[in-house]
Amino acid sequence: MTTGKVITGTLHRVQRGHGRAFVAKPPPAIAPVHRPARVALMLALAHKIDAAISAGQLHDQADAARRLDLTPARVTQLLALLALAPDLQERVLFLESVDGLEPLTERALRRVTRTWSWGAQREICRTLISTSPGNPGNPRQGIVLPAASARRALRSS
Repeated sequence: MTTGKVITGTLHRVQRGHGRAFVAKPPPAIAPVHRPARVALMLALAHKIDAAISAGQLHDQADAARRLDLTPARVTQLLALLALAPDLQERVLFLESVDGLEPLTERALRRVTRTWSWGAQREICRTLISTSPGNPGNPRQGIVLPAASARRALRSS
């Protein structure tokens, strides 16, 4: 007959490396890590490139691509973000990534820039940003594609 220990109270299972153990106190809660969203950094970089070209520090997009070690196509993609409506740019610049979860992808935002009408951009962006996981109180996870009417507007432009 084996005798064992009787433990009363609450135990919390923790993992350290490859091992697992039980401890009496729960592990301390880790505060979420907030940082600017990647798409916000790319939009800020696009503004810097555009300002450097306007100030004469860079000759053109090809010069910017060479100096930043990017392809000319990538510089074009970044500068296309400047076609967003000013209020949308401001909104994008204030987006935050929480614990590495990006609120909006650059690819989704590039789809918005294909529409030149700022009103249509706002309509498309409303569906993208309001349903993104980075927004507080969002009941859904992930980026949702634009509604059918917004997709039609994208195709027609």
